[in-house]
Amino acid sequence: MKIEIWSDVMCPFCYIGKRHLEAALEDFPQKDQVEIVWKSFQLNPDMPESSEENVYEYLAKAKGISLEQSKQMHERVEEMAANAGLDYNFDIAKVANSFKAHRVLQLAKRKKLGDELKEALLEAYFIKGRNTSDYNTLVELATSVGITEAEVELALNEEQFANYVKQDIDEARQIRVQGVPFFVFDRKYAVSGAQPVEHIKATLEKVQAESSSFINTSREQGDSCDVDGNC
Repeated sequence: MKIEIWSDVMCPFCYIGKRHLEAALEDFPQKDQVEIVWKSFQLNPDMPESSEENVYEYLAKAKGISLEQSKQMHERVEEMAANAGLDYNFDIAKVANSFKAHRVLQLAKRKKLGDELKEALLEAYFIKGRNTSDYNTLVELATSVGITEAEVELALNEEQFANYVKQDIDEARQIRVQGVPFFVFDRKYAVSGAQPVEHIKATLEKVQAESSSFINTSREQGDSCDVDGNC
């Protein structure tokens, strides 16, 4: 079974969704036969590579809300993350454009290291407060999972890796992805958002048992970040 996941490095529900999927796979008898493919998606392509604003200030300005409202929204997400075993630390999170990270992820996928680098990038952004658009940070994270600095430079400079990112984003538009995370199981069923573990388990079992050739999107909507920047 192949599970394709459209997500962004700066999407809080994408990390939660990753944990929910991992928990669902723990009890899945065929888990060793599951291939996970991370697909690129950018919630905010216009976000700067770095900013003096913190995430609270950035969201407040972007959504036209008060700083206090922004902090309350982040606090609610932190509580949800904690329920998934994740210790989000928005106080030190760095505003950063995710395009460079996606370029390196595209290279990681081709080296069968996509899941390892995706985890490293999410942890770096949400827990460790790292700038995931910074060259040295990307090199450090990539080398920690077995990618060389020379390969990182290749991913950041060769246009083909930028094209891979754009192809994933174009494909998301074609299948009408409105928010992330967005999971597609064997091109048969799609699950939108960070659905509960039990719902993902049910989808895994259904895909395994059925042989439909089209995508059926679940009527239930999990927590997600949409293309208008709403999380």
